[in-house]
Amino acid sequence: MESQVMQRALSLARRGRYTTSPNPMVGAVILDSHGQIVGEGYHKRPGGPHAEIVALRKAGEKAQGGTLYVTLEPCNHVGRTPPCTEAIIDAGITHVVIAMTDPNPEVKGGGIQRLKQAGITVEVGDGEKTARALNHAFITWSQKRRPYITLKSAMSLDGKVATKTGDSRYITHEKSLAKVHELRRLHDAILVGVGTILADDPALTYRGPKPGRDPIRVILDSHGRTPASARIFQQNSSAPTLIFTTSQSSIDWQRDIFSAGGEVIEVSQDPSGVVDLHEVLAELASRHVLSVLVEGGPRVHASFIAEQLADEWYSFISPIIIGGVAPTPVMGEGIARLADAYPVGPIDVHKMGEDVMIHGLFGSVNTSSSHHIKTQEGLHV
Repeated sequence: MESQVMQRALSLARRGRYTTSPNPMVGAVILDSHGQIVGEGYHKRPGGPHAEIVALRKAGEKAQGGTLYVTLEPCNHVGRTPPCTEAIIDAGITHVVIAMTDPNPEVKGGGIQRLKQAGITVEVGDGEKTARALNHAFITWSQKRRPYITLKSAMSLDGKVATKTGDSRYITHEKSLAKVHELRRLHDAILVGVGTILADDPALTYRGPKPGRDPIRVILDSHGRTPASARIFQQNSSAPTLIFTTSQSSIDWQRDIFSAGGEVIEVSQDPSGVVDLHEVLAELASRHVLSVLVEGGPRVHASFIAEQLADEWYSFISPIIIGGVAPTPVMGEGIARLADAYPVGPIDVHKMGEDVMIHGLFGSVNTSSSHHIKTQEGLHV
């Protein structure tokens, strides 16, 4: 649980969810010595003022002797902006309430220590659970040095992602497609395998109704099969297109992709002879990509799950039956025993027009645990 003031700070932080990456979402509220709100703010974009600075500027002299509520430990280092700790000290703040410490082990606790050295009382933990959920991608990037991975699939009621001939556009309906574009808007990058490029020739852009940036387009192509004429190279987009390949692709193909506007990145092969996902994610992390939406195909999904690199899952289910030997959302070798199944949960279930959306987190429950089911729009489960 969190206090009412911290709830306000967390609400402010959410306003930056589409614009702050690769920085975390942060909100701040300042109370004067009488407990009245005199300043508040949130971090809007990289290079812009941090939430604490925005709130301090609004509070002015009224911050003297006041309390600062902030959703993340104030920074104590010089980056694009000066350290927030010094501004807090200079403003005369006497009490700071922090939802969560900085997840970066290299700087964690430094801001708190500096504030305490200046005689400021510091509390930590008010709203921590909500704050951590808000910045799950930043936490993953800071601690694991890889992006946060969300898998997305669209399938029929009997679990097929395409017909036996490969026809898959579109299995789900309008509301599900709108939600997918909302997910693209939220993520730094979108990733597919070359099979998806060859089968669907997707644009891999954000096409929602609200303003938003295109995610970086990432293609896994071990053997160099992506055509230079693919739609991903024909978009009026500032987002780059990255093709991860191996030494098995030809130099001529790599030159063609470069000429088409793509960037070819050669990585090692894993034991099965395809691109090493760990190297792919390390490269993306080095480019400050905090979150990746993986849209398939089925073998790509299987690889992320098998390597325990998947964090979250969105499954959109359409009320149609395809049948036969058509592909499923996760292919690959599979498991031999139910005891080895990968746990997903707790789960949320939402009605999306004609479709159903199931959302869950990887590895947070055992398969024997009961799932938490949310229902919306009269859906009964």
